Amino acid sequence: MHTTVEQNRSLLRKLSEKEAILVRKDRFALEFVSDALKGDKEVVLAAVKQYGDALLYASNELKGDKEVVLAAVKQYGDALLYASNELKGDKEVVLAAVGQNGFALVHASKELKNDKDVVLAAVKKYGALFHASEELKADKEVVLAAVLHAGYALKYASKELKKDKQVVLAAVQKNVNALMYASEELKADKEVVLAAVRKDVVALRFATDALKNDKEVVLAAVKKNGLAIAYASQELKADKGVVLAAVEHNGNALGHASKELKNDKEVVLAAVKKYGPALKYASEELQNDMGVVLAAVKKNSIALAHASEELKGDALLCRLAFDPKLTTRGRRNWYILKLKRRLRIALAISCAMSAGDEAYFDADGNAVMAGRGARAAVRTYKEEM
Repeated sequence: MHTTVEQNRSLLRKLSEKEAILVRKDRFALEFVSDALKGDKEVVLAAVKQYGDALLYASNELKGDKEVVLAAVKQYGDALLYASNELKGDKEVVLAAVGQNGFALVHASKELKNDKDVVLAAVKKYGALFHASEELKADKEVVLAAVLHAGYALKYASKELKKDKQVVLAAVQKNVNALMYASEELKADKEVVLAAVRKDVVALRFATDALKNDKEVVLAAVKKNGLAIAYASQELKADKGVVLAAVEHNGNALGHASKELKNDKEVVLAAVKKYGPALKYASEELQNDMGVVLAAVKKNSIALAHASEELKGDALLCRLAFDPKLTTRGRRNWYILKLKRRLRIALAISCAMSAGDEAYFDADGNAVMAGRGARAAVRTYKEEM
């Protein structure tokens, strides 16, 4: 009698446990149940439909059950890893897995990695060409499908297809970094490189030296992003037309210009009118040019930090730099100066002490007489130190 009661209690515990695993949404629940329940198809199906990777904890018998494994890989493609070897070679199961996650192809049998239907399904989902057979990495239809989904898949294409212009163009249109995997011939192909740089100028760095010296290609790049001039040839960094186009897009491009163009007033003015602090890249001569520095400070007051010592003490420039109402983007510039308090104080000292009675602002930007402003700036500077 006692034995019967214990058996009933054990049965009730198992039933209760089974019911719990059926309704609980816990991906690890199956790990902690009894071996009996890990082999219970109803329980395991309920678990893998919620979390496919729960297949890991199923019994070996159920890892070989097609219905269970299909349910798992449809929810989580990489659950194919836990399936039996037989099911890793089952086309229906593997198609379901790569349809959910193309990279699940890595767990497929060798035969299915060479199956065009399976690999096409995988690369169309995630461009997972890496796991395909060498034969299919040389199949143009497969590789095109892969690069159209993920341009970087060109990396895994056969040597011959890296020379295929249609394939490479498709790849760089999806991801310009794919140009690094193209053949040397196509890195020297103007059409390919232009297509890439028009999408993203970073592609210029993968072009051949000849195309980095091609004015049309470089102009296309710098008009999209002035900083692309960093990848241009030294010859084009000294080309006024190219550099002007670059600094008109991004003033900081002046930093990549030739020494001669950093001393060209037209070029430097174009740069500082775009971004005032680009003055730091100008020649010493132009950092002492009132017209250039004035244009820079009007654009962004912090540009005064890059002016010559002589102009840092100019009353007009100091007024522009420290009066938020007088600069083109005054309030924003004043905020920048407040963030760089030490620099602001140093500029105020320079302004107040160099400009004599014509200085109007102290370290806090308040209108004061010159002598008082200088004393206030020095006092504040010492306090900051």
